Amino acid sequence: MSNKFLSTTSAFLLSTSMLVADVPKVTVDIAPVHSLVSSIMEGVGKPDLIMPAGASPHEYQLKPSNAKSLEDADVVFWIGEDLTPWLENGLDSLAKNASITSLLGVDGIELLSFREGALFEAHDHGDHDDHDDHDDHDHGKKKHDDHDDHDDHDDHDDHEGHAHGEHDPHAWLSPKIAKVWLNSIAAKLSEVDPDNAATYFSNAKSARDNIDALVSEVNSILDPIREKKFVVFHDAYQYFEKDFGISASGAISLGDASDPSPARLAEIRKRVVDEAVECVLAEPQYKQGLVKAVVEGTNANTAVIDPLGVKLETGPSLYENLIRNLATNLAKCF
Repeated sequence: MSNKFLSTTSAFLLSTSMLVADVPKVTVDIAPVHSLVSSIMEGVGKPDLIMPAGASPHEYQLKPSNAKSLEDADVVFWIGEDLTPWLENGLDSLAKNASITSLLGVDGIELLSFREGALFEAHDHGDHDDHDDHDDHDHGKKKHDDHDDHDDHDDHDDHEGHAHGEHDPHAWLSPKIAKVWLNSIAAKLSEVDPDNAATYFSNAKSARDNIDALVSEVNSILDPIREKKFVVFHDAYQYFEKDFGISASGAISLGDASDPSPARLAEIRKRVVDEAVECVLAEPQYKQGLVKAVVEGTNANTAVIDPLGVKLETGPSLYENLIRNLATNLAKCF
């Protein structure tokens, strides 16, 4: 083998490694956000994912591998402390040199307040605070109580004492919001890595176009069941409901997925019986026995829906598959 060939090969490998080294190290919190960031970074690099499939974002604890990822990160995207208060301290202590974006604090989205009580009225989406003021969501401010304090929930109309913030954090279930986030993610990555800005913005446009097609598809799936009554496992779906013009009749558990009180379970079961609710939805990582207690002796069907994509392959396609599966499994429940 000639010395010329060896030197050319070495130069190529060196230049390639330098290019790879220049790609920012990006860390994200949950799989749906990882999917959106992956779609923006396609052809450039891959983000790290903190929370593994099957874990609850409300209760997860950082592992040593997560700490290393945060320490090495140039950029961090996370939903915000309203979803993962356990991550805030890790960001403050570990990701000191990273650019940190709380997606709940991005301009141009409308955050929804948690719904009060176990029962919801149809089309209960009209009166929500406008999201012009984002100061509440700076990751340095704390407004969460200890997640263990769930025993006093006999008065289920009062959310005080639970580990969620002012707003419902499950905003990734709105494709409309996801499109805004794609722009914000591309802009932040371009700021940190201007050499790849054209790729980031081109990928963002493709991802937004894909979401537009997805929304049309999901509306077609939901059209036959749009007026049907269903109950969800925990109050995580109002962004999805608002985008697609459907309304849950209630939720077995609170928005932080804490165990419901016996009074709340009884209230949900009464609604299922009295209003002949046809579908009660479970989730893969939570107690199936609670759903059984609600539907036993009724004619309600059950199905499993997954707001996090715990059984889906991570990567650019996960977000679209997650939204599509929500609609498909809900429609199949009737």
